[in-house]
Amino acid sequence: MGLTLVLNSGSSSLKFSLLDPETRRLYLSGLAEKLLVPTPQITFRSRDHTRTEALPAKGHKPAMQAILAELEAQGFKERVEAVGHRVVHGGERFKSSTRITPEVIAAIEACAALAPLHNPANLLGIRLALAHFPQVPQVAVFDTAFHQTLPEYAYRYALPGELYTRYGVRRYGFHGTSHQYVTRRAAELLGRPLETLGLISAHLGNGCSITAVRQGQSVDTSMGLTPLEGLVMGTRSGDLDPNIPQYLSDTLGLTLEQITELLNKKSGLLGLSGLSNDMRELEQAAAQDHAGAKLALEVFCYRLAKYVAAMSVPLGRIDALIFTGGIGENSAWVRRKTLKWLGGLGFQVDEERNQQAVRGQPGIITAEGSTLAMVVNTDEELMIAWETRAVLS
Repeated sequence: MGLTLVLNSGSSSLKFSLLDPETRRLYLSGLAEKLLVPTPQITFRSRDHTRTEALPAKGHKPAMQAILAELEAQGFKERVEAVGHRVVHGGERFKSSTRITPEVIAAIEACAALAPLHNPANLLGIRLALAHFPQVPQVAVFDTAFHQTLPEYAYRYALPGELYTRYGVRRYGFHGTSHQYVTRRAAELLGRPLETLGLISAHLGNGCSITAVRQGQSVDTSMGLTPLEGLVMGTRSGDLDPNIPQYLSDTLGLTLEQITELLNKKSGLLGLSGLSNDMRELEQAAAQDHAGAKLALEVFCYRLAKYVAAMSVPLGRIDALIFTGGIGENSAWVRRKTLKWLGGLGFQVDEERNQQAVRGQPGIITAEGSTLAMVVNTDEELMIAWETRAVLS
């Protein structure tokens, strides 16, 4: 198979990568952003060059046209033999990646109520790609599919059964391509078969989730029906008392829409700190004794450590804890603080190894004799390309 084009269409962005899934070589990548404001732009990255330019108009269509023009200018367009699309929510219908057909598109649309900010944007990218590559096979790779191996006792909420059977209210989980990739990569780095390992994968970025992976399969995860549940995130609250929305409505007169906005976009690290959702800014501010930043960091790491301990339950043992994502790969402070909380589970950080990981050297960051913790750089685009190739093979 030749080159695979991977598309990740968001509500106001369009990210792409062109790569060879066999050799893992990335030929070209880019990000079109600010697509809903008057100043949209696109950045192209190749091995030795980065270029940013303005787009002629708002919306995803001009962004897709710019991507196609760049592919053609560099002689890549005719080499595209498959297109893989990230789709956030597949509900219970999609338990694995699937070749895109009109029936599949209709089923993704039917899941839109479960991910109203994501699935419609994902579908927009799919339709644009189908229009421009009508003869090229295309595959949907679902964030939720990796978690379809969760046992019922892990994915069901303690709610009346009809809410699940009729309306699909259950835990679905997200970041599946990242968790799948890093656990597979961790097994390679450890030189052990994935099917023999009990791994905990902590994907820490602006969105954060943690997953227990036993014998290569997801058996529990922190995100739920939506990506709001679980860990403290950049602007999302994570777990909270379910009666808080009613309390906010009664005491502040907030509407359901306003509360949802608050929990998704004004909470998490941003809400706790009153300063920023960027971990780098918070670490700098905490070093200068900013009380809100210090609190946000403490809550973030404490909640993460609690979830690591919880994820040891379905595994029975921890062969390795994996840190990944923008924060997981780059914040030695977060890793150190989290592992300090986990001393009771046998974790002991090796500070030299921990600092080496920040400098782009993934691998084990714990001391000899410690329960293993490691940093693995995620590559969701490569995982999507692998999944696309597997489906078409």
